[in-house]
Amino acid sequence: MSFPTLLAASTRRVQTRLAAAMDGLDDEPVIHAMRYALHGGKGLRGFMVLESATMHGIAAEGAVSAAAAIEAMHAYSLVHDDLPCMDNDDLRRGQPTVHRKWNKAVAVLAGDALQSLAFELLTDPTLGPNRLALLAGMARAAGARGMVLGQALDMAAETATAPLTLAQITRLQAGKTGALFEWSATAGAVLAGADPAPLGRFAAAMGLAFQIADDILDVTGDATKAGKRLGKDAVAGKATFVSLLGLEGARARASILIDEATTALAPYGSGADNMIAAARFVIAREN
Repeated sequence: MSFPTLLAASTRRVQTRLAAAMDGLDDEPVIHAMRYALHGGKGLRGFMVLESATMHGIAAEGAVSAAAAIEAMHAYSLVHDDLPCMDNDDLRRGQPTVHRKWNKAVAVLAGDALQSLAFELLTDPTLGPNRLALLAGMARAAGARGMVLGQALDMAAETATAPLTLAQITRLQAGKTGALFEWSATAGAVLAGADPAPLGRFAAAMGLAFQIADDILDVTGDATKAGKRLGKDAVAGKATFVSLLGLEGARARASILIDEATTALAPYGSGADNMIAAARFVIAREN
């Protein structure tokens, strides 16, 4: 089965779980905004949760709530990142951003509610006895040690007197993008009570490659395919992997990172084939 087919099947399963979690909510703009924000993404983080569970002998039914949780958390982060006080974007996933379709207040509340939904999903008893560890890991990955820190560093870079160095950008992206990638890739190991280290190394390399691919797309991509505004980093004068390494240097670095990611999965043998396919997808994508 091709990777796009696997990814689509995973996304359908996760979307079904998210729909069930939101069933019965009031018919209010904020609820419509939540549903709107949850649709149209690649579903890569949810896929990694389900695949890492499979790699540890856990059926999809025993991990889908965690996969739904990470997609809810990711959607919240995008809704808030797009706000005028953050990245000020008008387009996301080929559609108007939430604050453009509704207003800023609805966008803030929808993001808040999606974050709460993520933690609610992680209390699902079907996740088994290790769900508290998974929940605590999410809190760390999404908060001031991870994604929020990364976003704060990114915003600070916009007004810094000097462009960030390569080491500083790497640290920034390890929080902004990499922390939730690591949580996703190691979720199955955490649920199974197994050693998450190999998948953690995989995710660290893959997450950085993902961001380098984003920086490359910001320069070379097609806005229609990407579904978002491109070229904004250059306009803002921000240092990126491309501005520091050059286009070919960035591509070479991303390729090396994917090799590192796949090497980290050697202990799983052929059981890691689908996760390796996800890593290769990261640097071949067009959005």
